[in-house]
Amino acid sequence: MTETQAEPAAPLGLVAQLSRFVAIGVVSALVDFGVYQGLLALGLFPSGSKAISFICGTTTAYLLNRRFTFASAQGGRSRVAGFVALYATTFALNVGTNALMLAVLPVMPLRTSVAWVIAQGVATVINFVMLRTVVFRN
Repeated sequence: MTETQAEPAAPLGLVAQLSRFVAIGVVSALVDFGVYQGLLALGLFPSGSKAISFICGTTTAYLLNRRFTFASAQGGRSRVAGFVALYATTFALNVGTNALMLAVLPVMPLRTSVAWVIAQGVATVINFVMLRTVVFRN
C-alpha cells in the first residue's frame, strides 16, 4: 500500500456506534427542536412545523451518521434508497406521534415540547436499529 492510499477504517463496534449515534442525535435533535420552536413562534401550524423540523434534523443526522458513526463515505444508490424508505416511514411515525400527543396531552405548559420529545423518542429507536441493520450494514 502506498502512502497516498488509506486503508479503510474497520467498522465500529456496537458500543462505539451507539455512543456516536447518541452524540450526533443530540446535535440533530437540537436542530430539529430549534427549527420546530422557531416555526411555531412564527405561527406555523404544529404539524407543518414538525414536518419541516424533522426534515432538517434528519438530514443533519444522516450526513453526520454516515460519516462518523457507520463509516460510510459513499452513499450508493441502494444506501440512499434505504435511507429514503427508512426516513419516509420514520417521518410518518414522528409527525403522527407528535400530532397524537398534541391531541391526547392535557393543556399544560410545554405541551408542544413534551409531544416533540415523545415523537423524537419513537423516531430515535427506529432510526438506530434500521440504520445499523439495513441502511449501513457492512
